[in-house]
Amino acid sequence: MTITAVDVVDVRFPTSRSLDGSDAMNPDPDYSAAYVVLHADDGLEGHGFTFTIGRGNDLCCAAIETLSEFVVGADVHGPADLGDLYRRLTHDSQIRWLGPEKGVMHLAAAALVNAAWDLAARRAGLPLWKYLSSLTPEEIVECVDWRYLSDALTPEAALGILRAAEPGKAERIAEVEREGYPAYTTSPGWLGYDDEKVVRLAREAVAQGYRQIKLKVGADLEDDRRRFAAARAAVGPGIRIAVDANQRWDVDQAVEWTKALAEFDPWWIEEPTSPDDVLGHAAIRKRLAPVKVATGEHVHNRVMFKQLLQAGAIDFLQMDAARVAGVNENLAILLLAKQFGVPVCPHAGGVGLCELVCHLSMFDYTSVSASMDDRVIEYVDHLHEHFTAPAVVRGGRYAAPTAPGFSAEMRRESLQRFAYPNGPEWRDNA
Repeated sequence: MTITAVDVVDVRFPTSRSLDGSDAMNPDPDYSAAYVVLHADDGLEGHGFTFTIGRGNDLCCAAIETLSEFVVGADVHGPADLGDLYRRLTHDSQIRWLGPEKGVMHLAAAALVNAAWDLAARRAGLPLWKYLSSLTPEEIVECVDWRYLSDALTPEAALGILRAAEPGKAERIAEVEREGYPAYTTSPGWLGYDDEKVVRLAREAVAQGYRQIKLKVGADLEDDRRRFAAARAAVGPGIRIAVDANQRWDVDQAVEWTKALAEFDPWWIEEPTSPDDVLGHAAIRKRLAPVKVATGEHVHNRVMFKQLLQAGAIDFLQMDAARVAGVNENLAILLLAKQFGVPVCPHAGGVGLCELVCHLSMFDYTSVSASMDDRVIEYVDHLHEHFTAPAVVRGGRYAAPTAPGFSAEMRRESLQRFAYPNGPEWRDNA
């Protein structure tokens, strides 16, 4: 199966009009995707994307076009080919200078890598989580770029992790298919929502079966205290409420602000400071215990995750399906998290991230961590109608995807309507 062509579409949804997705750092996002279709010589397609919040999505599209020369003509027959493709996309000496392994070029690599995995899983006739679960430990290890990781995790140790998870794998696959995977929702907590809407959505979330919700914080302390108090009163003491500052604070400010919210029992504080500040996160975690610290949606590669884990800086690792360079790099991150005993609670929401990341968590359960303890996947009830195989949550749990592939394919009418800048949604509302 050889890739013969790559199509790229700049897709943007005007979520800023309703303040969906608003937070202290990103007050008016337009959820967007640099969207990729790989065409193979057997007639199959692979779909993928990387997520942005509006301006700059065109830069990601241009970067994908640049990297496409490494994809056209590539074979995608199995995990060895996918490992080779990942390395070609991330190891070119001249393009690497632009990162290395971070920023717009890495986002572009994520879109192409994820599309290639979608293509491979479709060819196997399996949803991606189940395709990954069918691979041997040796095949998984072959997909990972081990450069820079050996001081924390060697390929041999990773093989040991994967082999230790082999017993009971079939039972865990059946459990995921039967019961799904725990979710939490951020839908009640956007910063642009008034108190009445926060309370109403929080109560609805609990009624729908969620045992955890999340609130955005960080713009105004008294507003945060009022909203948190209202949400806590609405859901009661038995529901976990996480809070998310979206990188708004310095270290001391993060500690002081979170302590001012402590009476409402926050489950974790998410992105309290710069995602690059490993030692800052470690200091915040030490000073805030027992409030937990979570981060990861803006951590740009496996090496940064390695350092956060080595420094004991986080209680929860929030991997993103398209911030790092796609499935291959996320396999490394899942293995690192298991090595250090830190639960993975992925970032989702956005456009299409819920659809993608549930595959990674389900594979983690079947084949890596073999645990759901304190593990939840974020869910935001926005924009799923634009996908051919949308994420489904029932009773506060993600249902296991059943359609072959990575659940990344958007409906053609959505691609046409929301294409930027000439799609009808943008042209008619200019």
